[in-house]
Amino acid sequence: MSKLSVVIVNYNVKHYLRQCLESLRRASAGLDVDVWVADNHSSDGSVAFLRPLFPEVQWIECHHNLGFARGNNLILRQLTSDYVLLLNPDTIVGEQTLKRAIAFLDAHPDAGAVGMKMLNSDGTRALESRRGVPTPMTSFYKMVGLCKLFPRHPKFGHYYMSGLPWDEVAPIEIVSGACFLTRKTVLDHVGLLDQAFFMYGEDIDLAYRILQAGYTNYYLPFPILHYKGESTQKSSFRYVHVFYKAMLIFLRKHYRHLRLWITLPIQFAIWSKATLTLVRMKLQSMRKALGFVPKKAAFDVEYILVSDERRREMVKHIHRSTGIMLSLVEKGSTVEANAPDAVLAGLSKNAASVCLVYDTELFAFDEMFDMIEHHNMQRAAIGTFNAESKTIMTQTEVLTWA
Repeated sequence: MSKLSVVIVNYNVKHYLRQCLESLRRASAGLDVDVWVADNHSSDGSVAFLRPLFPEVQWIECHHNLGFARGNNLILRQLTSDYVLLLNPDTIVGEQTLKRAIAFLDAHPDAGAVGMKMLNSDGTRALESRRGVPTPMTSFYKMVGLCKLFPRHPKFGHYYMSGLPWDEVAPIEIVSGACFLTRKTVLDHVGLLDQAFFMYGEDIDLAYRILQAGYTNYYLPFPILHYKGESTQKSSFRYVHVFYKAMLIFLRKHYRHLRLWITLPIQFAIWSKATLTLVRMKLQSMRKALGFVPKKAAFDVEYILVSDERRREMVKHIHRSTGIMLSLVEKGSTVEANAPDAVLAGLSKNAASVCLVYDTELFAFDEMFDMIEHHNMQRAAIGTFNAESKTIMTQTEVLTWA
């Protein structure tokens, strides 16, 4: 029986999953960890591509897309470990994150589930790292925009619990399914993910049931990077339908006892928000089709590889084979020490933004996270460079070369 089981549901993001699994290898050093992946019938050859690279991983190939809840439950029913981590495939785990999180759970038997400090690729902290229970009124405040206008208000801003400090352990209510660490005994007590949710909402439902069972959920300031949404198509009509339907399922499941005059406005707000989102997407598609969307700059992104002198010829080769703007900044140089501030100062006028691409052979992931979290990342984002797999990974794309 292992100490920790990591459960990942994958769908058509083999390159992001490879990076996630590589980060887990580092983070698992010295720990008793087993990793499971349920592949939801990917069409990009994920399993055939990754199984030889990660023979230690337990692979389950589904014959159709089961969704997030069913895919996780398929594995959860087989586990006997002390702790279970539900993890998105488009994440990178810091080298010390698992060790520190497990130590916290060992020391806090009251903890039902814990979530981590999730960083976006531009260095900002993801609001989803700490959330409150979406009660009818909390949901209403978010739907009408009061949460955004008054993020630190104890009532209006409760959805994201934005008044909490980012660098301290704190009790929270809802843990994000992108990185959801809990005890196997807790799952045995409250049950697995509710399969009425195809995708989205099942993490909220599970965290809420854990609270109802008398446990405390915690936010831990241990970093992971979340490329947020690379495993889904958030611009699709299907995403809008599934996301807002999940909100309605949660509302009807846990608040059906409330009077209709309370729940009806919430349901109306949810449907209205979904309709407005779909209308905006349709108008944007029409504008693109009619040519009203401004043309992009000659170079949308300028890539800066932070590595060493060994990569100089490779940088030239990548530029020739892909056409991207790519230059080298050496690790340990004055420019690298002040990146991204120093890099942005020399940004090409033709580039809309810059992406700092860190060589994962030279940098620890924790080192990268510290860099982006404590520097001015305006107009900048983070990416990774892997010479072995010949890939550059960013929030929006995967670049490969021969």
